[in-house]
Amino acid sequence: MKFTVSIEIAPPRDAVVPLLEDPAHRPKWLRGLVSHEPVHGEDGQVGTESRVVLRSGQQTMVCSETVTRREPADLRDVPADRVIHFEREIVADGMWGAARERLTACGPGCTLWVSENEYRFTGLMRLAAPLLRGSFMKQSRQHMKDFKAFAEAGTDVRQAEG
Repeated sequence: MKFTVSIEIAPPRDAVVPLLEDPAHRPKWLRGLVSHEPVHGEDGQVGTESRVVLRSGQQTMVCSETVTRREPADLRDVPADRVIHFEREIVADGMWGAARERLTACGPGCTLWVSENEYRFTGLMRLAAPLLRGSFMKQSRQHMKDFKAFAEAGTDVRQAEG
C-alpha cells in the first residue's frame, strides 16, 4: 500500500524544521504519542533506532523506528531552494512501513510538507490491509493537520484530547 499526503504550513521552513526535529515538541502535535525513545543512536540522526508507542482509543501500537535519511545532515542555514529530506522505517508486528518526508519552501513565509508512505503487511495484517488504506491515510493527514495547528498557533493536541 502506497500513498502520498501533503500540507502547506504558514511559517517558513527554517522555523518549521526545528519544531519537527525537537523531540520535546512531538507530544504537542503527534496525537496518541505515548513515548518515543532512542534505543540506539542520537534522536533524529541516520541509523538511530527508537522504540515508539502510540495509542488510539483502546488500541496501543509498539513499533521500532529507524531513521534512514536526513539530508542535509546539518539543517542550519539550508538554502531555500534545497529540499530537506527525512526518511524512516517503521516495523511492528505484522507491518513494515517507510515514510519519506520532504520539506520545501513554497514562498517567503510558507513550507510545503510532502509525505510519501509505503506499508507492507504479513500474517493476519495482510488480510486486513485493503481495509486499512483509508485509516492510514486519514491518520497521516491528521498528524500533518495537528502539526500545522501547532506550528501556526501553538495548538497542543494533548489539550484537545482532554
